[in-house]
Amino acid sequence: MAAWIGEATAASVQDFLATLPAAQQGAFIAWRTAKNQYDRLLDSYWQEVEKKRSLRRAKRGKTKFFDADDYVWTYPPTYQGPRLSAELDRQWTRFLAAQERAEPSQPPKPIPGLADFLVAAKKHYGFEPARVPEREFKRRYAEEAIALGLSKEQVVRVYALETGGDGTADMQAGIHPITKKGKPISSALGYAQLLHANTIGELVKHGDSFIKRLQRLKAGARDQVRADELHRKIAALQLMLRSAKSVPDNWYRHVAFAKTSKGYGMHAINLDGDIGPWLQSLKLRGLKDFAARKGVTNLSGEEIELMNLSGPATGLEMMQPVGLTAPTPNFFARRAYYVNKMVMGKTSAELLAEFTRRMDLSSRKPGAIEFAQAFDEARQEKLPWR
Repeated sequence: MAAWIGEATAASVQDFLATLPAAQQGAFIAWRTAKNQYDRLLDSYWQEVEKKRSLRRAKRGKTKFFDADDYVWTYPPTYQGPRLSAELDRQWTRFLAAQERAEPSQPPKPIPGLADFLVAAKKHYGFEPARVPEREFKRRYAEEAIALGLSKEQVVRVYALETGGDGTADMQAGIHPITKKGKPISSALGYAQLLHANTIGELVKHGDSFIKRLQRLKAGARDQVRADELHRKIAALQLMLRSAKSVPDNWYRHVAFAKTSKGYGMHAINLDGDIGPWLQSLKLRGLKDFAARKGVTNLSGEEIELMNLSGPATGLEMMQPVGLTAPTPNFFARRAYYVNKMVMGKTSAELLAEFTRRMDLSSRKPGAIEFAQAFDEARQEKLPWR
């Protein structure tokens, strides 16, 4: 499909029209007019969605439940106007490409990848994660999750959906965990696909307890090599915690800080065999605790994932009787709605059903099976490494 007309200035459109015969000019103008009308309609739709969302946000402290008037009950409009012919579409695309070559725009900043996290961690904090085999990482994760009151079903089903059932401890969104092919599409990392801002938030909440646990491990270290490793890890984590606490403790400031090398360097702790399982299990436990404070207990893996995907408060809202029947655009920002194809064109209930379908399928993959086995084994063992 041809590029949006918004990508070209009015002057450049006139330049393009001048290259066309009269018949093609008419077709292009008809398309342009219809497309502009559609863009305005789409903007109006999302403005109404955002208005309703803002009103619900303001009401959250006063009520636990919303009613039908609090939501938009339609889906984003789809373009129904005239289309460019294949030839005219190619001409328009070539014209825009030539314009871009003549006056190149600033390319988007690439999303940091695993190598960037590791380099930044070493540069700013002297931190190099101690990697452990995948099966061992799963075992430690399972032990921690059980100690925190999370069930095998909750954790493994979130893992199955987030990673496709074959995720590794170093899996980043957009990179295939086995072939390692692809490019990052977000900072989401690990079994629960935590964003770099999530890591900062969890470090602020739990960093002091992480340091104390590492100090206990050091005191009982099996040999000097392990003691030295833990000593370096403690020093690095202390630097990270000081840096994380240097910005206000709220999500938006964490997001901004996470875009800096000092911020995304902290993300490397997810790979560490000691810290990674603690941090990621605590993130899931935090969702469970948030729900409990709102009177919601016995969450399924699907419901935890809904909170993980959309945010804790929004996820709970989607589980309410009215929220379950509401279209998903009500619960996601405009860009996020279109980026995550899984949520498009569904109600909240239909999205939960899609989670179930995907979780059931991915739970049969080798990684998910191994993770489930780690839970079974951990239930029968003490936790000597805690």
